Amino acid sequence: MFISNGLKVEEMTDAKVTPLRKAQPCPECGRPSTRASYPFCSERCRAVDLNRWLVGGYAIPVSEEEDNQDEDFDDRG
Repeated sequence: MFISNGLKVEEMTDAKVTPLRKAQPCPECGRPSTRASYPFCSERCRAVDLNRWLVGGYAIPVSEEEDNQDEDFDDRG
């Protein structure tokens, strides 16, 4: 049996698949990431990260100086 690119089915199954991207360390535990859960190593680490986002564990720090700039602005011209 032939496929449109001319390879037999047996030849296609024996061919090695090159990864699309290099495995990176998991941001949660440091193990190599997997293709199915990228950039994490497992669904568990993916769920841990999602939980941190949902409970507000990740936040952008704000300084007091930035908050006071809005109060000093006068647009009366």
